[in-house]
Amino acid sequence: MIMSDKWIRQQSLDNEMISPFVDRQKKEGVISYGLSSYGYDARVSSEFKVFTNVDNAIVDPKDFSHQSFVTRTADVCIIPPNSFVLARTVEYFRIPRNVLVICLGKSTYARCGIIVNVTPLEPEWEGHVTLEFSNTTPLPAKIYANEGACQFLFFHGNEMCETSYKDRAGKYMKQTGVTPPKL
Repeated sequence: MIMSDKWIRQQSLDNEMISPFVDRQKKEGVISYGLSSYGYDARVSSEFKVFTNVDNAIVDPKDFSHQSFVTRTADVCIIPPNSFVLARTVEYFRIPRNVLVICLGKSTYARCGIIVNVTPLEPEWEGHVTLEFSNTTPLPAKIYANEGACQFLFFHGNEMCETSYKDRAGKYMKQTGVTPPKL
């Protein structure tokens, strides 16, 4: 079952599920973020890793070259045409053992050809969420730091899972910065 704003608020206040937690939608002059009816709109931080091909590196998930990225800290990030950027959420998440979280991109970005991709947040995972912004257009695209980027939806399991992300000692547990691929 999908969880409501009341549940998200209570989990965040009692168990720091989302920190910092914004109790209501903020939307004046910004791409909206904060608590919504059945989800939470997270913000993108000002830390970006822009994909580049300066050294003609090959993208290999088993042997990823950190030279494939240029790191920037800024209020905005320009994504080159047909390229992508890694970023992270402002918010730190602590997922309960009986919950799975799915993330969808904001419609404001989607309508500009900017796709936000995030893999599911598994039971008992915690950390800053790494966000992947893909610019599908032939033009440069702009991302705004400290504004809404995506919406997280919280699903309560019908029973407790046998093995959580924490139990498996997952490689992305407690990540704090923008985290490129690991093997």
